[in-house]
Amino acid sequence: MFGMTFETTGAANRSSGYLDGQFLLAMPGMPDQRFARAVIYICAHSSDGAMGLIVNQPSRKVTFPDLLLQLELVEPNELIRLPAPAEAMPVLKGGPVETGRGFVLHSADFFIDNSTLPIDEAVSLTATVDILRAIAKGEGPQKAVLALGYAGWSPGQLEEEIQQNGWLNIPGDPALLFDSDHAAKYGRCLRMIGIDPAMLSGEVGHA
Repeated sequence: MFGMTFETTGAANRSSGYLDGQFLLAMPGMPDQRFARAVIYICAHSSDGAMGLIVNQPSRKVTFPDLLLQLELVEPNELIRLPAPAEAMPVLKGGPVETGRGFVLHSADFFIDNSTLPIDEAVSLTATVDILRAIAKGEGPQKAVLALGYAGWSPGQLEEEIQQNGWLNIPGDPALLFDSDHAAKYGRCLRMIGIDPAMLSGEVGHA
């Protein structure tokens, strides 16, 4: 159904001064409705471009146990023995690019050599089936979300969109990132920086 491949992103050349580990909030008037009220966690940002995952749009079509079956990581009769974190693992629509690819954002207590990309001190990204196996066995990270697809920008594109007030960038918050109340994330992000969502206009600049 998905033809998924899990592999590490080409998110190299990270450097201080970029937006790795920050949230992007779509501003009112966002012309692309796929990003309306989106909260995006930036996984990689460099002179080569940017890549991020939408973290407040749950998938309505698939669950984590469904994916384990489709990837043949568990047998149907093993589903009843999945640990609670695996049963409740959020599956999100990470973005419109390569929606058959999966990415796991997770707490930094889990690491796989040559597969896990630390984003900041608290959050890492792993995109191999090994992390799915670990979660299914109850041996995965303490906190995690799975995103299908991603959002990507070519060199200079994200900076231009921010300057044009298409996005508001704010500091990342792991507690909010992994919170299961996805519908409230957009408003909570705004309140973190003292903005009343009801008063937000398309003229707001970037942080």
